[in-house]
Amino acid sequence: MLVSVLIPTFRRPDSFLRAVRSVFAQQGVNSLEIVAIDNSPEGSALALFRQMEAEAPIAFRWAHEPKPGVAQARNAAIKLARGQYVAWLDDDEEASPNWLAALLAARVTTGAQSVFGPVRARTQVETENADFFERLYSRSGPQDSGPSERAYGIGNSLQPRAMFDEPAPFDARADQRGGEDDVLFSSWADAGATFAWAADAHVVEHLSTERTHIAHGLKRAFAYGQGPCETAWSARKFITLARHMCVGAAQAVVFGAGSAIVAAGSTSRALILLDRAARGAGKVLWFWEQRFYGQALVRQPA
Repeated sequence: MLVSVLIPTFRRPDSFLRAVRSVFAQQGVNSLEIVAIDNSPEGSALALFRQMEAEAPIAFRWAHEPKPGVAQARNAAIKLARGQYVAWLDDDEEASPNWLAALLAARVTTGAQSVFGPVRARTQVETENADFFERLYSRSGPQDSGPSERAYGIGNSLQPRAMFDEPAPFDARADQRGGEDDVLFSSWADAGATFAWAADAHVVEHLSTERTHIAHGLKRAFAYGQGPCETAWSARKFITLARHMCVGAAQAVVFGAGSAIVAAGSTSRALILLDRAARGAGKVLWFWEQRFYGQALVRQPA
């Protein structure tokens, strides 16, 4: 049974190499390949891809998708994959040695179509407010593996490749803002798909410097809050959307006021409350598009 590990990347050569090497070190899985997609217009990783293709101890397959966008990169990866199952690893993530084996074990035990694992964010040394950022970007779940009523983000997940049966399963309208996985998983849930949690499928997400600024972190929190509302809008679940917006308004007011009160005594506690307030505001202003990918990345220095 072949498993394809899909790693889209955008101008992160060192981080990408770390992710790939963590796949090389996987234990308990006998047949796997890596599928890498360079999503930078200039093809900045192509020379590295050619080198890895020649030196990798497992099959290493790659393509260049020059149109920048998170959905574009994922759709290109799916087209290239040959495995019965696909596992997704972001280019800033580092998988533990039993990562794939744990995802597959949860799949067998639960019979779920899609399996997710925990993500522990790690900042660089001496990052200010490190606890806040590590909490913001980490993903946790139940202590034990088993069925899950919800889907999580696609980084650190596994599905049968056959589930991505459309020509472009990820919606290109999410190219700039992200959330392409939320929309897809929501459609799967509506069709009766099942989900599971693999508590032992650990990955570490290494946070780059630009992601550990307060403004960027709160923008991310705002976008996280938008996610459920955008999904409800896409599914035309207007009552659910209205409920999310009402809850968000209350969160924005209560936690925003709370952050102002505690700011003088504790910056860390104030940031936690600001995080919640930003998520609430995102639910109210769910239609205000935030851009993190695609052209937003192209405008940054190569």
